[in-house]
Amino acid sequence: MEIVDLADLAQKLFGDIRALSSDGVGVTRDSYGEGESAAAGYLAGFAEAEGLRVDIDRAANLIFSLPDTDPDAPAVWVGSHMDSVPQGGNFDGLAGIIAGLLCLVTQRRSAEPSPTPLRVIAFRGEESAWFGKAYMGSGAVFGKLSPQDLELKHRSSGQTLSSHMKNVGADVDAIASGEILFDKSKAKAYLELHIEQGPVMVARKIPLAVVPGIRGNVRHNRITCIGEAGHSGAVPRWLRHDAMFAVADLITRLDEHWRVLLERGIDLVVTSGVVGTDPVEHSISRIPGTVGFSFEARSKSRDTLEGFYRLMRSECASIERERGVRFEFDRRLESAPATMDETLCNALAASCKRFAIDFEAVPSGAGHDASLFANAGIPSSMLFIRNENGSHNPYEAMETEDFILGVMVLADTINRL
Repeated sequence: MEIVDLADLAQKLFGDIRALSSDGVGVTRDSYGEGESAAAGYLAGFAEAEGLRVDIDRAANLIFSLPDTDPDAPAVWVGSHMDSVPQGGNFDGLAGIIAGLLCLVTQRRSAEPSPTPLRVIAFRGEESAWFGKAYMGSGAVFGKLSPQDLELKHRSSGQTLSSHMKNVGADVDAIASGEILFDKSKAKAYLELHIEQGPVMVARKIPLAVVPGIRGNVRHNRITCIGEAGHSGAVPRWLRHDAMFAVADLITRLDEHWRVLLERGIDLVVTSGVVGTDPVEHSISRIPGTVGFSFEARSKSRDTLEGFYRLMRSECASIERERGVRFEFDRRLESAPATMDETLCNALAASCKRFAIDFEAVPSGAGHDASLFANAGIPSSMLFIRNENGSHNPYEAMETEDFILGVMVLADTINRL
């Protein structure tokens, strides 16, 4: 296929799936829900029309391959996720799936398969926005979803992850028992193309980047600070048990610890993305008795994550004593950091050089399915595509020209493995 044909086909695929999952602001492809399933159905139909084989694994992920591929042969796997955050952008996850499909379509139309078979996997349920748990589709195949995970509730439907997975055909019993559903002996490598979700590549004016590592995270979806409600004008400071000021105190202390750690060169980001008093009872003239908030820390170092988590819990205990409040925690959730395979990273870099494409090494602050493969012992690497306006918002703006450069590098690397 000519580059212009690839660009036209890519634009059609992105455009059609955007239309299927549009919510009037951005796109909403809810994990194991209507939007994600609509994208899955479209991708399967497109692949079948192109003469590709479509399989569905026991976690309900889609797998695409050439029709005559030996099912037992070790393959290069390329993949990413179909879901999005609510009112998200169209390229997060989808770009990696379409890139892999374009590589397969090119091989099929030219009758020139890669020396090592190519399989493309479209994961369900990568985003944590829907159930508070990330990597559900890839985690399921590696036995990483616990029975407790399967009881997590969908943010809108209130139904469990288990019921949502069962509705799309996943083998929930096998997943709950921790059965490994992916045969690692059939994976020579895993590659994932993804938009960069931060501003680095735009600032540095580079269209592509090779990812040397992925940050892990530790989080609580909800921590509740419980104090004592009271009249705002009648209770002096020294007699207050103000939950809001306690939470503000905690966040301020964590921010100071974060600043000190950064000055020491330690990789860390800290976020409290959800904070609120109870709307049923809050009032301008009421001292908040209860405040709920989220906590997340990300780092490339497991030790840093564990150390900062312990520091957070220590500060909570200190504030409890000082302000007469208490903190209650929901389940601790975590995802391990991952280091990408040096040989694969060098292969992607060599392909960039062959095409005279400007690139740099840019680590990933966001999580990706590639981390599950890397931590399962499968050689893995990632290629970032420049993307305006960040991610997890409707205004992701990946240029088709940059995307096609990424597809070229991906295809070249696959052919040389």
